[in-house]
Amino acid sequence: MNSPLLRRRSLLLAATLPAAARVFAQGAPATLRILVGAPPGGTTDTMARAIAPELGRALGRTVVIDNRPGAGGNLAAEAVARSAPDGSTLLMSFTSHAINATLYPHLPFDPEKDFTPLTMVSSTPAVLVANPSLPANNLRELIALAKAKPGKLNFAIGALGSSVHLAGEAFKMMSGTYIVNIPYKGTTPAIQDVLAGQVEMMFANVGNAQGYIKAGRLKALGVTSPKRLPQFPDVPAIAEVLPGYQSNAWFGLFGPAKMPPELARRISDAARQAIASPEVRKRIESDGATPVGDSPEEFARFVHEEILRWGKVVKYSGAKAE
Repeated sequence: MNSPLLRRRSLLLAATLPAAARVFAQGAPATLRILVGAPPGGTTDTMARAIAPELGRALGRTVVIDNRPGAGGNLAAEAVARSAPDGSTLLMSFTSHAINATLYPHLPFDPEKDFTPLTMVSSTPAVLVANPSLPANNLRELIALAKAKPGKLNFAIGALGSSVHLAGEAFKMMSGTYIVNIPYKGTTPAIQDVLAGQVEMMFANVGNAQGYIKAGRLKALGVTSPKRLPQFPDVPAIAEVLPGYQSNAWFGLFGPAKMPPELARRISDAARQAIASPEVRKRIESDGATPVGDSPEEFARFVHEEILRWGKVVKYSGAKAE
């Protein structure tokens, strides 16, 4: 989303927020907690901490980040789903919120019905990277190689059920190839083994891979965005070879279900103003992500469509939660 649009949204939203702060000051809990279903230092945590100060100022409240990693973000999501809809407990979630709807057959909550979508904070595409020794220098060569040697090439998977895992499954589904997944407990060890040549390739978020690409330690074969990225103008979008292919990681703010509409709108407006501020936008972009700040209605439609889209990929892949 371009900066002029974010600035216009910021100006429009700013006019509504002093009243919101007064409302929160009258009887609302002084502290607002944002639960994060990932450890400190990860991108989900970074997004929550990026918006927290500006969100707190807009609402006249203290915002605290509460990290509750585990079960692909489900522990934090369950806690928010069961919390009071009074605006004191929110969730910073990510793409797995939609993926988990199919990946976990018995979730203790409904990813749509038990939450109030507030706004998407940011999104980031992934990049398909390979060790320089891989004898394929573009997507068509890779697909031909994979078809010639089914089961001989490997994808490193930073986390089963993650957006980058499912990006690989969508690639295999649409290209008709068989590439073996090698799971790791985290992105860092996965990238290290691709760098070392232990595994041929992986999908990685742009922020995690761009330094290695620029240093020539990894070669980029394609990006998962619909179009090429400004930072990698010579790297094709996978959609140029596999029409319709797209996979973005996203990070969004939710409240529990049954929040009063006026309360949900005030928090959403405050979050969107925070996202549009220069300081927050800079922090988001430094992580290789794009600020969004859409409306609750737009975000709700997006989440619904994501659940349907990723459900097809999960079923095709046969992936199951550990």
